[in-house]
Amino acid sequence: MALGDTGGQDKVKRAFITGTAGFIGFHLAQLLLKEGWHVAGYDGMTDYYDVSLKYRRLELLRQHRRFTATEALLEDAGALSAAVDAFRPDVIVHLAAQAGVRYSIENPRAYVDANLLGTFNLMEAALAARPAHLLMASTSSVYGANTDMPYAETHKADTQMSFYAATKKANEAMAHAWAHIHGLPTTMFRFFTVYGPWGRPDMALFKFTRAILAGEAIDIYNHGQMWRDFTYVDDLVRGIRLLIDAVPGQEAPAALDSLSKVAPWRVVNIGNSTKVRLEDFIDAIEAATARKAIRNYMDMQPGDVPATWADASLLGQLTGYAPKTPLSVGVRRFVDWYIQSYPVPGAD
Repeated sequence: MALGDTGGQDKVKRAFITGTAGFIGFHLAQLLLKEGWHVAGYDGMTDYYDVSLKYRRLELLRQHRRFTATEALLEDAGALSAAVDAFRPDVIVHLAAQAGVRYSIENPRAYVDANLLGTFNLMEAALAARPAHLLMASTSSVYGANTDMPYAETHKADTQMSFYAATKKANEAMAHAWAHIHGLPTTMFRFFTVYGPWGRPDMALFKFTRAILAGEAIDIYNHGQMWRDFTYVDDLVRGIRLLIDAVPGQEAPAALDSLSKVAPWRVVNIGNSTKVRLEDFIDAIEAATARKAIRNYMDMQPGDVPATWADASLLGQLTGYAPKTPLSVGVRRFVDWYIQSYPVPGAD
């Protein structure tokens, strides 16, 4: 039976999600609540970016009677274990992390604490709770210096370019060992440049929109020679939702599967499967804001890669789903949300 099925019973499924105050976790929690799930969130509320935005997301989620939240750090093993144990989840989705390629150069210890120690604490809590499926976020950044694109899950990913990416690759290795030793079905997601309403202020779309509407210059790295596989957030969380039911080890491997030969573990790309030039991305923001960008071209920043591009064939084989939101539509939705949330004089 698929995890999302009730088999004729009316048992409500229970999802424990770390990072519900974050961008992706907020959208996933909304989707599951809409489907009738009980959702428990767990958030550290760190000040890496505007904490008020995180509380605004939580405030919306708390309007649902089937949502509860715990505010504590991943590094607090006792609090995390107690929250998981009390909730008794059917699935755990681990999205909370210290994010950001560039910040990992300035403060690498934050990534050790949250992404390595915090993820270990989550895996220990999952082992005690024994959910039907543990799902954890990784990143397209793990492909690092690999230039063989589009990136497939079976490609080597051993040359990370940032400490952030290195910690996420370590999470994949940790999860594989855990799944092998303890038989805990685990899926890792590699996300590709997620964007959309309620996005993080440190992300390009947020920064570019704010600057363009304010008449300020935007910094464009590598002199514009950058490409990204932009993935709209609703498409991404739909992919996660469908992968919840694709439990590793419960069915025959797909043709292009990354399923481990020794553990109920796999890694799955979630991307739009379209390589978009950064200049075209900026053009889309200009169209949505009806403003022209002041473009400040700069050299490549340390830790960055010039291009990402997903082969999302495995996602399609496992779920029958493919992200499909056009860039122009997704950018317009973000700009509309931004103007409503951060009013700009003269903005339409």
